[in-house]
Amino acid sequence: MLSAKSAEVVEATLPVVGGAIGDITPLFYEKMFAAHPELLRDLFNRGNQANGSQRQALAGSIAAFATALIAAPDSRPDALLARIAHKHVSVGITNDQYRIVHEHLFAAIVEVLGEAVTPEVAAAWDEVYWLMANALIAIEDRLREESAAAQGLDPADLWRPYTVVARHQETEDVTTYLVRPADGKPLPPAAPGQYVSVRAELPDGAHQIRQYSLSGAPDGVLQFSVKRATAEAAGGPDGEVSNHLHETLRAGDVLDIAPPFGDVALADGDGPVLLASAGIGNTPMTAMLARLAATGSTRRVVTVHGDRDQLSHAFRADLAQLTAKLPNATAHVFYEQPLGDWPADRTGLVDLASVEVPADTTAYLCGPLPFLRAVRGQLLTAGVPAADIHYEVFGPDLWLAGQA
Repeated sequence: MLSAKSAEVVEATLPVVGGAIGDITPLFYEKMFAAHPELLRDLFNRGNQANGSQRQALAGSIAAFATALIAAPDSRPDALLARIAHKHVSVGITNDQYRIVHEHLFAAIVEVLGEAVTPEVAAAWDEVYWLMANALIAIEDRLREESAAAQGLDPADLWRPYTVVARHQETEDVTTYLVRPADGKPLPPAAPGQYVSVRAELPDGAHQIRQYSLSGAPDGVLQFSVKRATAEAAGGPDGEVSNHLHETLRAGDVLDIAPPFGDVALADGDGPVLLASAGIGNTPMTAMLARLAATGSTRRVVTVHGDRDQLSHAFRADLAQLTAKLPNATAHVFYEQPLGDWPADRTGLVDLASVEVPADTTAYLCGPLPFLRAVRGQLLTAGVPAADIHYEVFGPDLWLAGQA
């Protein structure tokens, strides 16, 4: 792993580099996009660039990786690497792009920190970067090869055309799409909890990529659901891809989709499972419930969901129907502003104090960061080990990177 000499330098300079990250990352992206505008147009999420969340995630992940190397020099943070690798493969990050990032990131570091970046400091952080990059490249190559082999494709062939066979309006803001490979080849393997990447061509000619969790597993198709991102809800501009899909994507249309990826998927076993979600975070949970019901599982299943009200609750009927099919399942729904009569102990934010959490539970969480933090804390208090709490977050993972 990290050499002893570099470890000393990195540990000594980590506070300086970390303290300047807020200046380094904007400059890095400015330099990289000036040299490679196609990356912003066709690869990076323009919305996350505009609100700064992608910048925080990149900076935080490198700092978190360096910190982990210092704390445990004989091991590596595989959870961090696996999550990043799945995201990278799903959008088509290529190995050569790590050199592009390196060039412009280190140029930004030197420009911001100036004389503090001595040859010794530069060499130490260069070692950190390539340890992380090469570990990711190895994981990503393996993921690409496994996915391609399962589909009978070349590992370089990420995108396949899919035909929309149906769309269903779940709520005013959530639409479900069912798609089938347009090339007639078999569907890629998918695990409940994973997501697909959709590449949409926008009116300005850009090809923007977004990731959507699988929300079910009907025979012969992939099913994913899209929540329309509005300026009011997101605290920024309207989501350009989600709105484009809602307004234009109809049955018969064709769009490019990558195979399912994601490191948070329902594991096989007989032990109790707790599925906790908020808002559109229930898409992977619905897929997990569907798989459990389809396999006739007798596992103890506890589902907990929080939403604004009944009308905004996508897959509300699915939750009731799938829970009824499972012999040992219960569902607990919390509404912040319920319509009509609703139990007082289920009004407000999700609170596991009134929910029985079985011993030896494996928990899966999906939703906004405040929800994830709150529910994870409640599960730890209830005695669920941290290793048994898995989560998926939409967008850049600021939590794992230590930025939220």
